[in-house]
Amino acid sequence: MNYEKTFNKLSERVRDFLAKSPRCHDWDHTVRVLNNARMLAKVEKKVDIRVIEIAALFHDIARADELSIQGKICHAKKGAEITRQILLEEGLNENFIEKVAKCVKRHRFRSGAAPQTLEDKIVYDADKLDSLGAVGLGRAFLFAGRIGAKVHNTSVEALNSKSYSENDTAYREYLFKLKDLPKKMLTETGRAIAAKRVAFMDKFFKKLDEEIYGSEY
Repeated sequence: MNYEKTFNKLSERVRDFLAKSPRCHDWDHTVRVLNNARMLAKVEKKVDIRVIEIAALFHDIARADELSIQGKICHAKKGAEITRQILLEEGLNENFIEKVAKCVKRHRFRSGAAPQTLEDKIVYDADKLDSLGAVGLGRAFLFAGRIGAKVHNTSVEALNSKSYSENDTAYREYLFKLKDLPKKMLTETGRAIAAKRVAFMDKFFKKLDEEIYGSEY
């Protein structure tokens, strides 16, 4: 196949799918995950970069469906099914399609299928990295705004609150999930980058506390 031509065509199809996705899981997110995946692949080496790139492209193709019913379906599982269908329509090799579809399904542990291959692990880490650092903060606040959550709350309020409530703030997301992501990364490079990004987020929320609760001086 002409890989560049095929990749560009697939990109357009995915972009059309993501037109209905909220900003925190939109086409821009997909491009950042793709860039993260390429960065990790350069370091890890000995990987099938085509599997990685196309899986990164498709990893959130069903995210809008999941968010529309507040997480009652797994976007990774459904996304793998959509990926298979589209790649078959484009005439790709069935063995290649299966590798990509499994990578899409395994990018989320809650799908019941943990990452196994190095390609799986790279796409998993690439996606998680976009939840951290400066970009991660922006995405967390975007999501909080979408569901009508407060700008900030105390750690006590955050820890005792429910998801999709007014206290489901960016800080709650950080406390419950994001701050521990470095330990869950599956590549050495991913862990190192994640640790740096979490350190930045920790400083940000401490500064936010100071500004909101009047404790700068």
